[in-house]
Amino acid sequence: MIREVWYGLKEYGSQGIRLFLVVLGFFLQGCGLVFDAVELVQPLARDEMSAICSRGQLRVGISVEPFRPFVFPAVFTDEGVRVTGLDVELIREVADALTTYCDRQKPIVPTLHLTRFRDLFIELNEGHLDLFVSSIGGNIPGARPAGLWYSIPYFHNGGVGAMIRAPEVAEKIRTQFQKQPGSPDTLAAIQAGLSGLTVAAQRGRTSQLYTEANLKNIRLLLCDSLPAAIEMRDPPIDVIVSTHAILDYVTKHVWPDWRILTRNDGTPLVLTQESFSIVTVEEHRRLQWFLNNLLYRLEESGRLEHMRRRWLEEDYAPTRRAATEGLSFEVSKVPEHYDQGQCRFATGR
Repeated sequence: MIREVWYGLKEYGSQGIRLFLVVLGFFLQGCGLVFDAVELVQPLARDEMSAICSRGQLRVGISVEPFRPFVFPAVFTDEGVRVTGLDVELIREVADALTTYCDRQKPIVPTLHLTRFRDLFIELNEGHLDLFVSSIGGNIPGARPAGLWYSIPYFHNGGVGAMIRAPEVAEKIRTQFQKQPGSPDTLAAIQAGLSGLTVAAQRGRTSQLYTEANLKNIRLLLCDSLPAAIEMRDPPIDVIVSTHAILDYVTKHVWPDWRILTRNDGTPLVLTQESFSIVTVEEHRRLQWFLNNLLYRLEESGRLEHMRRRWLEEDYAPTRRAATEGLSFEVSKVPEHYDQGQCRFATGR
């Protein structure tokens, strides 16, 4: 009978559980079993915030493929192996806010799990992560798998951009814009200008979703990482499509042989708008409200804008910042981190 009462009341959530304990008390009056029953049932009522506070750890997923300046490659420091970047600084802010929320004497420690981008979604759904932060666009069609939740943006005005190495490719695009009378049609110009070219995009990222949906007359290479596309020699790549903010950074600081694709007036050619969010599982409502409230407060105070400017606009040495403020991860992940993968032609196009 007790089992039937439990199944009948558990549908009412925490109130049902409390009522079940009261009913159970009548059956077990004067018996120490009631205390064992409380210990058995109570963990079922623990929410995700209580679990984080109890562990003293925030389990964070980060893509092992570095996206400068959001996440930089691993750096060996005197304190061990560290990663750094805008996303990593944001993780620190989340952990500090959780320490205050949990009212702990010891800080909540952000534990980084570096894994392949496509595996972040699996790790989160299987309960191995509390959240992940890896320059994820929450407003792109096809980028939101079922069962996941995306926070309000921490990075605005992003979007898909392109970089090239050969000037004739840029000229081909400019010619298409010149043919358009009146207001420009970016999509039409890109579709015609890139027709017949070899275009690389990172597998699973927004760039793949954009190219597959909009660019039908190209030879599409899907690469495991941005460095894999850069290192590709056969076949030669005409255009690399990725997040504009990342391409803008790497063309200025990492790969000067490449240049951002621009419009005829010299302004950057951004193909779509994208905002980056923190991702967690759909049912973790308390954590979701905590993250949204924190991001709103960071935006309201100007802290997020300062972080964006600090990583995207300032001159700095990533190794020095990694040594002073980077976060650690398991050393066993380092070989995988530096394996940037390869590129393969997309099938079924």
